[in-house]
Amino acid sequence: MHSISKSISAAAVLACTALTTPHANAETVTYELEPTHTFVYFEVMHYKTATVRGRFDKSQGKVLVDREKRTGSADVTIQLTSLNSGVAAFDAMLKSDKFFDASNHPEARFKATSFSFGNEDKVQSVEGELSLRGKTKPVSLKALHFNCYQHPMLKREICGGDFVANINRRDWDISSYDVIPDDVRLVIQIEAIRQ
Repeated sequence: MHSISKSISAAAVLACTALTTPHANAETVTYELEPTHTFVYFEVMHYKTATVRGRFDKSQGKVLVDREKRTGSADVTIQLTSLNSGVAAFDAMLKSDKFFDASNHPEARFKATSFSFGNEDKVQSVEGELSLRGKTKPVSLKALHFNCYQHPMLKREICGGDFVANINRRDWDISSYDVIPDDVRLVIQIEAIRQ
C-alpha cells in the first residue's frame, strides 16, 4: 500500500527523466507522456515471503528538457483510482482512507526539479517532489536504462526507460498495518512523445 504511493512519485519522476537525449540546439523541448506505455508499479514484501505488486494504470504529464544546458523539469499527475493489483478486494483496501484515501485525494503529483546526465546526455537520475495525501516529500529516481528513437509511423522522437526508487510509506502518513514493511520499491515504465 505504502509502495503504491511511492510508485506514484516515481512515476512522475520517470516521466521527466525519460525525455532527455542529446540535441544540437539549445531550445527547450516539450515531451508528453504516452499513456499506453507509461505505468507506475509498486512492490512490497508480503509477510517476508513473496513480493506483492501492483500498478497505477492512468497518468498524464509533460517533461521540458534543454539538452544543451542539461536541465529539465517535469509535472506528472497519477490517478490513484486507477490502482490495479489484480485483486479487487486488495485494490479497494488500498484506495480506502487507511492507505491512499483516493476518494478525498484522487491524484498524486510528481514535480521533477533536476536531472542528472551521464554519457551521451542520457538521463541517469531525477530529483523531485511527490505530493500524496496532502503531503509533499522529496523522491529520487534512478534510471535502469534510457533511450530515444524516431518512431517510424509517428515520425516523431520518443524517449523512455525504466526507473526505480525506494520510499518509506510513512513519509506520507500511510501507516496502517504494521505487518506491511515501510519500504516500498517503485518501478516506473515511461515513454514520452516529443511535441
